[in-house]
Amino acid sequence: MSEGSKGSSLAFGQVVIGPPGSGKTTYCHGMQEFMGRIGRKVTVVNLDPANEAMPYQCAVDIAELITLPDVMENLKLGPNGGLIYCMEYLEANFDWLQEKLAAFRGHYYLFDCPGQVELYTHHDALKNVFAQLAKWNFRLAAVHLVDSHYCTDPGKFISVLCTSLSTMLHVELPHVNILSKMDLIEQYGKLAFNLDYYTEVLDLSYLVDHLASDPFFRNYRRLNEKLVEVIEDYSLVSFVPLNVQDKESMRQVMQAVDKANGYSFGDQEQRSLEALMSAAVGADFHFTSTLAVQEKYVQSQEKAVEDEVMDL
Repeated sequence: MSEGSKGSSLAFGQVVIGPPGSGKTTYCHGMQEFMGRIGRKVTVVNLDPANEAMPYQCAVDIAELITLPDVMENLKLGPNGGLIYCMEYLEANFDWLQEKLAAFRGHYYLFDCPGQVELYTHHDALKNVFAQLAKWNFRLAAVHLVDSHYCTDPGKFISVLCTSLSTMLHVELPHVNILSKMDLIEQYGKLAFNLDYYTEVLDLSYLVDHLASDPFFRNYRRLNEKLVEVIEDYSLVSFVPLNVQDKESMRQVMQAVDKANGYSFGDQEQRSLEALMSAAVGADFHFTSTLAVQEKYVQSQEKAVEDEVMDL
């Protein structure tokens, strides 16, 4: 994996990013198990210096290089400043990372990244790490996880859209946005629109109108309209729903990511023609996946209504 070596084989993988609590570590654990069952050799790389309790089998751990508690104690930094320092330290020690990754040639990589949003929206350390991995012939896709409960609050959902767009533009990698924890969405409350409205990011003017019904947000209608215009002008953001406990949902996400980083079209694995074609028409499967989750959500809502009627 020497830098600039044209003859070295390609390595494929995912950088798993997103805000704290979005389910990045759980996703890495679930995807490691899922891919392992279909015969894919998976190596999980923990790049989060604050991640101590890891449920997955961690092959490379940044804690061997630097830890957040040590930085905070020795440099008297807070958690945010400490995380930024850790990422800059990793950027300055590419040789350590290269040596660790070299032991797992031929594997598929999952990079579990920190949850600090600034690292993906405007700070350059992790972006430079990803760029260096690309020079080492890594073909990566960014998997950006967002908690699905934001769909229940129009204001928060617009905020999530802005963050997702900013991250996509800054990280400069093929990107798959994920609405995580879909199995819990009915616990968060009723959605204002159908689920596909949120996953496909349809006409956002309806969302602005819905926000305007709130006296507080009515004063910021013009601001929300301008934010929505920016999101729609780029027309980049969409989401794939994910329930990490559902095999079909995991398969849909894996196919979307495989298509994004090019793994679907490589020769790293003996895949059937059917599996290859399934990934090649990812948009159709994305629709099917959204529809399936939508049906489950609607059924749960109908059941809740029936229970209320029975109680009466």
